[in-house]
Amino acid sequence: AAAALLGAAPAALAALKPGDKAPDFTLDAALGGKPYRFELAKALAKGPVVLFFFPKAFTSGCTIEARAFAEASPRFEAAGATLIGVTTDDADTIRRFSVEACRDKFAVAGDVDSKVIRAYDARLMLMSGMADRISYVIDRQGRIAYAYSSLSAEGHVTNTLKAVEALAAGKPVPAALPVR
Repeated sequence: AAAALLGAAPAALAALKPGDKAPDFTLDAALGGKPYRFELAKALAKGPVVLFFFPKAFTSGCTIEARAFAEASPRFEAAGATLIGVTTDDADTIRRFSVEACRDKFAVAGDVDSKVIRAYDARLMLMSGMADRISYVIDRQGRIAYAYSSLSAEGHVTNTLKAVEALAAGKPVPAALPVR
């Protein structure tokens, strides 16, 4: 039933806009099945961060999106970016998802109490206990450089990669594409 609702729900526009200060956070995460604490401030010290929220691990759209980010991870790394996916799933689920869907390429964090999801206004409208599918590129200064919102898994990787590559080249970040 939740999967049917996810496909039928309209996408909300990303609440944070380019230029907005990105809320700092620390979350329990997993990379390659190994738990650790992800700290946004520490990741930003290394370069931009692609923060993508997704509704639920192991659902078809979320698995497709995670695999697409995993396949593109070398290009994100070449541009100096860190990838982090955030969902409301528990620690055991994110550990498995970090291996099976993320293919050990990037971290995924569990925001079980939705504090970070609320801070980024990334709650799914029709199911407030789940994250919407929203992707942000956060620059090294901790500002939103790019935001993309669509419940479709398609477009998130391509669009955030273009934004990260523009940042790395010192070029203007392209505007977000309209939600389809």
